[in-house]
Amino acid sequence: MKSTSTVFLAAFAAASLSWAGFVLAPQIQLGNLAQAKPTGSDNLYPSARPGVAVQGAEVYRSLGCVYCHSQQVRQEATHVDVILNEIGTNRTKVEAIIADLSHGSQKGKAAQIGKIAEVADVPAGEPLVARLREVGAKADLKVVATGPDISRGWGIRQSVAQDYLFDRPVQLGARRNGPDLANVGAGKPIEWQLLHLYQPKTVVTDSTMPPYPFLFETRKIVGAGSADALKLPKAFEPEAGYEVVPTEAARALVAYLHSLRVDAPLYEAPVTVAQVVAPISTNSPATNAPAK
Repeated sequence: MKSTSTVFLAAFAAASLSWAGFVLAPQIQLGNLAQAKPTGSDNLYPSARPGVAVQGAEVYRSLGCVYCHSQQVRQEATHVDVILNEIGTNRTKVEAIIADLSHGSQKGKAAQIGKIAEVADVPAGEPLVARLREVGAKADLKVVATGPDISRGWGIRQSVAQDYLFDRPVQLGARRNGPDLANVGAGKPIEWQLLHLYQPKTVVTDSTMPPYPFLFETRKIVGAGSADALKLPKAFEPEAGYEVVPTEAARALVAYLHSLRVDAPLYEAPVTVAQVVAPISTNSPATNAPAK
C-alpha cells in the first residue's frame, strides 16, 4: 500500500510540474499580453487582421503552407549607432562631446555629418543623443538588427510574442523549404502574390513551390474581359479567348499574406524602421553584411 501511494504521489508530482512548466508558466508570462505603442508612435500594435485576412489564414492552414514556411524571424545581434544629422550653430560644444567619446583622443577633430559612435544598446545611446540635442545639434539613434534571417530579407527585426497577439492559431512553422513569411506583406505586392500562387515559376524561375491553379478560375473572356485577370507571361497564358481570375479563396489567402508585417519597433525588439526591406525570392544563403 505504501509503495502504491509513493508511485501515485510521484506520478502526480511529475504531472503537476509538467503542467506548471508547459501551461501555467506561459500563461503567467504571456496571458496578459496586450497591444503596445511602437517606439515613436501613438498607434497600437498589433492591429487585428481584417475579416478577409482572417479567412485567408484558414486557407493558408488548409493548404498546409505552414509545413514549408515559417513565420519567425531570428536575429543574432543589434548594432546601435549615433548619427549626427546636423551640427547646428554651436560646433565647438558638439566637437567637445564627440571628443569625450574617446576620452579626448579626438580633441580638435572637426565634427562631421554621419555616424559618430557605435554604442552597446539603445539605453546607452540615448544620453549621448540628448547631450547633442541640448547644444543645438540634430542627432538620432540608428538601430539595425543583424543575422542570417535579416540578411535574407525576411524581416528587419526579430519576431517577439507581441507579433502573434491576434493569431489563432499561431502558425510559426518548423521548416523552411520556402522563405520565412513573417514580414512578407511589407515586400511583395498583391499582384505578385497572385501570380506566385497560380504558378510560382512566373515570378521565381527556380521555385520549388507547387502551383495552386485550383485557387483560380479559367474562363471564357466576355467583352473587354475582367480587370482582375492575371497578366501572365506568354508561356503560362491560357488558350486564346480565355482568362485566369482569382477565386475568393485566392483573394483571401493573398489578403492574409499581405497582412503579415513584423516591422514595428518595440521595446523588446528595437529597430530603425527606415531600413529598406530586401526582396524575398528564395532561400538564398545569407550574407554577412548587416541589413541596410
